Amino acid sequence: MSDEFLDLTGRIVIVSGAAGGGIGTSVTRMVAQAGATVVAVSRSEDNLNKHIKPLVAEGLSVVPVAADASTDGGIATVLEVARRTEGELYGLVNVAGGAAPATWMPSTRVTREDWRALFTQNLETMFFMSQAVAAELKSRSLPGSIVSISSISGMNTAPFHVGYGTAKAALVAATRTMAVELATDNIRVNAIAPGVTATPASGTYVDDDTERDRRAIAMGRRGRPEEQAGAILFLLSDLSSYITGQTILVDGGLNLKWTHMGADHTSLFLKDDTFRAAITR
Repeated sequence: MSDEFLDLTGRIVIVSGAAGGGIGTSVTRMVAQAGATVVAVSRSEDNLNKHIKPLVAEGLSVVPVAADASTDGGIATVLEVARRTEGELYGLVNVAGGAAPATWMPSTRVTREDWRALFTQNLETMFFMSQAVAAELKSRSLPGSIVSISSISGMNTAPFHVGYGTAKAALVAATRTMAVELATDNIRVNAIAPGVTATPASGTYVDDDTERDRRAIAMGRRGRPEEQAGAILFLLSDLSSYITGQTILVDGGLNLKWTHMGADHTSLFLKDDTFRAAITR
């Protein structure tokens, strides 16, 4: 098969949440290596300097943008940069999201503030960024591909993380509906649902335990950020030209075993008993 199906030369791809040093940074690198110009978006100038500017120094076509994708102003800034960038707008990858360790707790303890914050971070940011990019593509009669990151927590249960899991499940629903609405405009909308992946963010509450990984995950190990990025590149590329409205589990078979919960229904991936006790109180 010719490499042309993976070639993104001449296309602009926006990556929202590009500079965390994990999946977003891996996506930025891989998509740029496929020939695209990547508009790499992060709220943190420090993270852009640390993780994105080295990619620019390597000669990759990456445009760092400091903007908050959870605000209308931030989205407007991103689109303005994309309009000024040489190439044709084509893709969007919604990586921005996640959840801090403090958001783990029983559903009986979740406050409205907790709930709204998780939905803003993981659903609203994805939806309104996707809305803006889709509108831009439609106004210029351009084809496109939008890929968002859900989670295995949005495809199954998420004990002691109900807000996060529900927001990620809602992201899957939004993906399906937008895919139908945009299909006749030749704009595809898909998502991936990562399992446990070794990223800087996950390292705040997941420790290294190779024996546990072998028990819990069919492939016997946690995923790498570049393995999530590979699935995203596939969904951006012409290799997936007849795929829309789908959420692909990229979890090494974790969902097939689903044996990673202890007797108290907390995840075996949580790093210590102190943290486990804190979230179940």
